Amino acid sequence: MTDETSGSTVPRRQLGRLLTQLREDASVSLDAAAEGLDCSRQKVWRIEKGLVPVRVVDARAMCEIYRAPEDMKAIVTGLAKETRAKGWWHSYGEIVPPWFSLYVGLESTAALMRRYDSELIPGLLQTREYAAELFRRKNPTMTEAEREKLVEVRMHRQHVLTRRLPSAPTLKAVLSEAVLRRTIPDRRAMAGQLRHLLDMAALPNVSLRILPLAAGPPLASETGTFVMLDFPQAFGRASTEPTTVYLENITGALYLDRPAEVAAYEHVWSDLETLASDEAESEKMINMIIEERA
Repeated sequence: MTDETSGSTVPRRQLGRLLTQLREDASVSLDAAAEGLDCSRQKVWRIEKGLVPVRVVDARAMCEIYRAPEDMKAIVTGLAKETRAKGWWHSYGEIVPPWFSLYVGLESTAALMRRYDSELIPGLLQTREYAAELFRRKNPTMTEAEREKLVEVRMHRQHVLTRRLPSAPTLKAVLSEAVLRRTIPDRRAMAGQLRHLLDMAALPNVSLRILPLAAGPPLASETGTFVMLDFPQAFGRASTEPTTVYLENITGALYLDRPAEVAAYEHVWSDLETLASDEAESEKMINMIIEERA
């Protein structure tokens, strides 16, 4: 993987899990690790959670404290170097908040994305006009230049679905019928957005299904919008990234990857697949709504 596609997110998380395992195997507490590194307990915790890049000197010091074998030291320092790499989104500066930049890194390395959207067209399937209207409503005091930067980030993210190397991920999206009927003020732009959905659904790696309002409330009524990310099988130096559930709100996000958490969302996803119309019926519904607004 290149820095352009992978960024530092996955190496950070892999390194964090590895260092946690080494620390626990050595029966070293977080406090003892922090004392050995001459840093705060919070810094060690943030490293283990994959929230920050790691200096090679700190990685080596942790290996010494945890009495890691030589072959493991090489893996740890290699991953530490990768955590310093920056993905394409870093060039947009502070316009991309840290909690979201972590998600963009995961999105760019996923093999499969499953998402349910109850309110809005998902970012990967939005047109420029639809995205701009959402940003206008979210922060009306934002300058045109700042808003355009946010739109550009969203448009750049969409390249993940059409890239050649590494292979584009599979996207399986289920949208509530309400998403299609909740129009933006520019009716022509909304019709363009719905046609764009049909174009994206025609891609071989994209599956788009609509959950009709008539199907009744799904289990996802209790979860709201969510994304499940599955990652490619790892080779060699690192373990495979665990399936991660991403939940976003107006001030931040949650990343869930414990087996019980993932299993709960697998159950919700299974329910959505049972209730949603198939791809052909979903295409008919989108076309019907376009015609209604013509």
